Amino acid sequence: MALVSAKEMLQKAKAGHYAVGQFNINNLEWTKAILLTAQENNSPVILGVSEGAGKYMTGYKTVVGMVNGMLEELNITVPVALHLDHGSYEGAKKCIEAGFSSIMFDGSHLPFEENVEKTKELVAICNEKGMSIEAEVGSIGGEEDGVIGRGECADPKECKSVADLGVTMLAAGIGNIHGKYPENWEGLSFETLDAIQQLTGDMPLVLHGGTGIPDDMIKKAISLGVAKINVNTECQIAFAEATRKYIEDGKDLEGKGFDPRKLLKPGAEAIKDMVITKIKLFGSEGKADE
Repeated sequence: MALVSAKEMLQKAKAGHYAVGQFNINNLEWTKAILLTAQENNSPVILGVSEGAGKYMTGYKTVVGMVNGMLEELNITVPVALHLDHGSYEGAKKCIEAGFSSIMFDGSHLPFEENVEKTKELVAICNEKGMSIEAEVGSIGGEEDGVIGRGECADPKECKSVADLGVTMLAAGIGNIHGKYPENWEGLSFETLDAIQQLTGDMPLVLHGGTGIPDDMIKKAISLGVAKINVNTECQIAFAEATRKYIEDGKDLEGKGFDPRKLLKPGAEAIKDMVITKIKLFGSEGKADE
């Protein structure tokens, strides 16, 4: 199945009160593990690519080639969107040219008027090409590829202004952060989320920084209109822990245990386990056919 825009899968998720996971990819193992898990659980899925990860994988065209090749070779039939995560204006333009099916333009650090102007321009291009586009209002806390935010709460009226530009989905800061949550984290602001949903109607909302948010908060966020949840750090930690254990147990010294295909396998399996857990938590299992 060819790459699809995230629009239809997220509209169905919002209407059906579940969420689709965006799992960020960093290399071949990551991509393969996520695609196979989505297929095995009959779940739509979004592959997220940060600008840093795109650079690491030598460029967006390489990423598109790898993902399209895997969709064909692995016979993936569930809906898959390839999405730029926290994209700059320039990065968004490059991903559109390279063949991504979805982009996020993160203009949250710009003056509001400039964010609106650039978002409007990219919405027009994406509509023309049948792509989905995500915008952000209110900085998401933590660090994402050098962009540092405090975890503020978005202004619901600003959210409505950006939603009205015709974006497919909206990421709004509700006290969430990227990476691990500190012990003194105050939790998600459901009051803010509820106010945003009331003003933006059927617009699918996006929760960034899904790592470390308690399950009950995730479920409540979904009930208040969140239809896309981003997961990255948890997969990275699971991969690192499984790989460390393989080496600490001396498996790389047994036979041909040093073969990268064997060395990286436990980490890839750990990613699969994490993705299964999230698919079930988000409620997207079995939703690919609906």
